[in-house]
Amino acid sequence: MDVTDLKRRLDVVEATLAEAGQAALIRFRARDYEVSAKGRQDLVSDVDRETETALRKALARVFPDTGFYGEESGGAVGDLTWVVDPIDGTSNFVRGLPHWCLWVGLLLRGRPVLGVIRDPSLGESFTGIAGVGAWLNGMPIKVAPARPMSEACLGLGFNLKSDRARHAALVGALLERDCLYRFSGSGALGLAWAAAGRTDGFWKERIMPWDVAAGLAIAEAAGAHVSDYWSPGCWSTGNAVLVAAPGLTDAFAELVRRRV
Repeated sequence: MDVTDLKRRLDVVEATLAEAGQAALIRFRARDYEVSAKGRQDLVSDVDRETETALRKALARVFPDTGFYGEESGGAVGDLTWVVDPIDGTSNFVRGLPHWCLWVGLLLRGRPVLGVIRDPSLGESFTGIAGVGAWLNGMPIKVAPARPMSEACLGLGFNLKSDRARHAALVGALLERDCLYRFSGSGALGLAWAAAGRTDGFWKERIMPWDVAAGLAIAEAAGAHVSDYWSPGCWSTGNAVLVAAPGLTDAFAELVRRRV
């Protein structure tokens, strides 16, 4: 797949997500949605499902030969597949917290080559193409510069399938080194912020492909170190993910290895 095709796809996806994101934002502001639980602290709204359906139809119209896998409706992963999370950060969305996003990633033979993350509340679109570059609303972005851990900030994710003691120990280790952390409730935005240099990295012990496909493409395109996430088991059980500014990769990786 050449760069021209990827850029065309990125433009289409960015416009599609902007439209879908505006529709979701209207529902969010009006508190016009119904919520159900998929598990403990794992919520889904009708906006999630309706947005995914709309994205599936919109992408199929333009790219009928590309597969589709959505968090809510599933699908099949082939040589070329869209992976979609219609609302990333649903727990924030249903609580009225304006920190959520929707995103689309493109996998080529199981690896992300393109990602678009749309934050409707801030009107921000994070985009990236592997080997080409990453952008925020069309302006180039890159990871944070090298700095000591005592001046850094690591984004963190957590769910109840992860080891609570290990997570708490990692937080303690960061604070012992005067390193701050952010827990925002959206893994995709955590990865996007690391790509844009707003944090120095992002870590989560267990995260599913439909939570990271776009963010990993953007982070790597922005110059981040990206851990080897895409083992065959990631689709059934998820994997750990570490994204870091190169200057802090070794330090963050050492702390993670001690606690995982």
